[in-house]
Amino acid sequence: MRHNISDVIEAHLKQIIEQNNRNIIEIKRSELAARFSCVPSQINYVINTRFTEERGYLVESKRGGGGYIRIQRLVHSDKTDLLTELIEAIGREVSQQVATAIIERLVEDRFLTVREAKLMISVLDREVLAFQLPTRDELRARLLKSMLVTLKYH
Repeated sequence: MRHNISDVIEAHLKQIIEQNNRNIIEIKRSELAARFSCVPSQINYVINTRFTEERGYLVESKRGGGGYIRIQRLVHSDKTDLLTELIEAIGREVSQQVATAIIERLVEDRFLTVREAKLMISVLDREVLAFQLPTRDELRARLLKSMLVTLKYH
């Protein structure tokens, strides 16, 4: 299996976070870029797309010479609390990208199986929800919320 540099950086950061008892790490963008022989903007891309709130992370960044990036994995031991938080975060509309990130988070947190996630993602796909925007994102939000409420209470 071939991985691109973004996948490798993401996996590296997730491994470090897992090894840390507090689920929080601080990294220097320049040091990480040097380690992976890439430009610092590649690190920014990975952080901004792979470590989002929907995916279960809080990111704090301080720029400058002594700058750092702090990444914290949000851990929920209670399934109901996590699902409630996600339902509230969805709002009136949700993009396919954000919906997929939420579902992938539930797989990572072992609240969903990979099979269940694939079913959910397939239902929420833009090809299935063949409506114009914003109707498509509104319908996707309603469907996803309904699925999460079902998970919450069953």
